[in-house]
Amino acid sequence: MTERKLITVTAGIIYYQDKILIAQRRKDKSLGGLWEFPGGKIEAGETCEQTLAREIKEEFDIQIDVSDYLMEHTFAYPDFDLKMYVYKASWNGLGEIKICDHEQYAFVSIEEMKNYEFAGADIPVIEFLKQA
Repeated sequence: MTERKLITVTAGIIYYQDKILIAQRRKDKSLGGLWEFPGGKIEAGETCEQTLAREIKEEFDIQIDVSDYLMEHTFAYPDFDLKMYVYKASWNGLGEIKICDHEQYAFVSIEEMKNYEFAGADIPVIEFLKQA
C-alpha cells in the first residue's frame, strides 16, 4: 500500500476592520474556483508565522501582523492529506492589495461566509470561528 502524500500549510484568519480576508483559488489550479483562507506551504526552516507572512506578501503584496495560533487539523482530500495550522493575523490597511495568485478576494464576516463555496479543508476552520 502506498503512503498518502501529506502537504503541510499555514492559513491566516486575517482581519481588517472586523472582516476576514478570503480568496478564490485560480480556476486553473487544484480546487480551482473554491474559496479559502489565504496561506501556503511551509518551507524548510520556516515557522508557521514566517510562512504566513511570506505567503501573504507574495500573494497579495501586503504585510500582516501574525498574532495568535488558533487551531490545526488534517483534512483528507481524494489524492492527498492536508495538515493546516491556522493563525490569527491583521492587516493595517497600508498599501494596496494586488492579486498575484487568486481569481479574486473579499473581506467578509463569519456570517457572510455561508455565501461562498469553500475548499473542504477550510470548512472546519469556519466551524471553529463560529464557536469562538
